[in-house]
Amino acid sequence: MSYMNDYFNSIHTILTGIMNEQEEKLDQAATVMEAAVESGCSLYLFGASHAGIVAEDAFYRAGGLALYNPIFSPSLMLNVEPITLTSKLERLEGFGKLMLDSKPTKAGDVLFIHSVSGRNPVAIDLAIAAQAKGMKVISLTNLEYSKGVTSRHSSGKRLFEVSDIIIDNLGEPGDAAVKISSLSQKVAPTSTIAGSFIIHSITLKLIEKLEEKGKDVPVFRSANLDGGDAYNEEMMKNYKGQIHYM
Repeated sequence: MSYMNDYFNSIHTILTGIMNEQEEKLDQAATVMEAAVESGCSLYLFGASHAGIVAEDAFYRAGGLALYNPIFSPSLMLNVEPITLTSKLERLEGFGKLMLDSKPTKAGDVLFIHSVSGRNPVAIDLAIAAQAKGMKVISLTNLEYSKGVTSRHSSGKRLFEVSDIIIDNLGEPGDAAVKISSLSQKVAPTSTIAGSFIIHSITLKLIEKLEEKGKDVPVFRSANLDGGDAYNEEMMKNYKGQIHYM
């Protein structure tokens, strides 16, 4: 028996499923993002608590698209104490709209939201408020999980019900994947690995579309390579109208 082998097999199955079942959705997401980029609009990323790791993984990093703008709140990050505060604030209705309104968002912008269960008000509020502004909402969620729970939002809606494009991470309800013989609770979540694969895959598809049209591709170089700082500074200057985290 090897729990690690079970985890590897679970991850392999999920990533293969994403390739076979979700690629069309990833392409749709990239198409929407490309339209926003070409029209001078902005791309935003959000996730609360562990779901926010995917947003952190995608923005301001070597080999990453420079145009991803995170929507972060310190109270929803994993370094907050007590950590249980993140769970309470995820359920605070109205908080998501406040966060969206704190950014220079406008019609034509795109908001990518990662929420595995898709039931908590912060993500739902963000999606509803973004659509009301004329933004496109792309949600990354677990449809089996989300359809099996009730919404905690007063609208009764879950994230997938207030999104323009829905991407399924194909994980299990509860996220963890490996059954342990001595425990009733499974171990080893899959959503972070799947989510990072998905957002970077969307980025690659977006780059393909920009390249086909002969457009510039604003991607960061490592600041630890010679010339990296100067290259990144010049690129951010050229795209300062679409970068809002500096």
